[in-house]
Amino acid sequence: TVLTMTNLSKLAYYFREGIGGIFTHGCLSLATVGVIIACLIIMGSFALLAVNVSSIIRSLEDQNQIIAFVDENYAESEARGLESQIEAIQNVSDAVFESRGEAWDDYVSQYDSHLFEGLDSKVLRDRYIIYLKDLSVMDQTQEQLLGIPGVVKVNAHLEIAQGFITVKNVVSIVSVVLIVVLLIISLFIMANTIKLTSFERREEIAIMKMVGATPAFIRTPFVIEGIMLGLIGSLAAYIAQWALYRMVGDFVLSDTGLSFLHAVSFSAIAIPLLIAFLVVGLAVGIFGSSLAIKNYLKV
Repeated sequence: TVLTMTNLSKLAYYFREGIGGIFTHGCLSLATVGVIIACLIIMGSFALLAVNVSSIIRSLEDQNQIIAFVDENYAESEARGLESQIEAIQNVSDAVFESRGEAWDDYVSQYDSHLFEGLDSKVLRDRYIIYLKDLSVMDQTQEQLLGIPGVVKVNAHLEIAQGFITVKNVVSIVSVVLIVVLLIISLFIMANTIKLTSFERREEIAIMKMVGATPAFIRTPFVIEGIMLGLIGSLAAYIAQWALYRMVGDFVLSDTGLSFLHAVSFSAIAIPLLIAFLVVGLAVGIFGSSLAIKNYLKV
């Protein structure tokens, strides 16, 4: 019971000192929380941008088509017989056969019928509309399709596909770099804030060391202060990120010029984002405060 009461007294002391430090240095604490919020929002925004770009790329991959034309000398039954070979290619998710007649009807319905006077469906070839799993290997898929006997031509928009992949890679790299840089900045700001706090209490820390207080006993209130600042900053940043994401998402959905874009539902990423913000906030608080008090604990 005595041990339990002692532990509770220590715990109460840690939290009293840690929370008290936040209010004692109100301006510094507010500045620290502000920096954490700003850094987390920027980190979160780029991470969410990367998630949405990846989602859009996957959507475009689902819609992206390449067309494989069959030798005009093949009868329709022979052309249909190529389906199993085409679908056997690893990067092909689906292959839809379109006969000359179907292609002809499609062209006539889209364009002025006078353009096709004197012509019939024989001027066209049977073809397969092919959907891919991965745009990055479209050129390899094109070569594999041309290697099938009976496939004489493949229309593939390689430049467009490469553009999608480039955008995805650039956004991913920039996001990772910015997240790392902003994490270091947040850690630095947190450490300096706690360092100013510990500097003002350096005599108190020296006396505690002289009477035999352990480094853990001295360090814990500062760590709790850092944790509280990190949690406050991360929760405030999460709420702000949610509002910002909804605002940007509503703008994208309401702009007809951007109708080809779609935003990932916030509910689908809410829990992972909250966990990420809390982890970053806690990490910055713990490591920042531990780093700041380190020099004062040296014997």
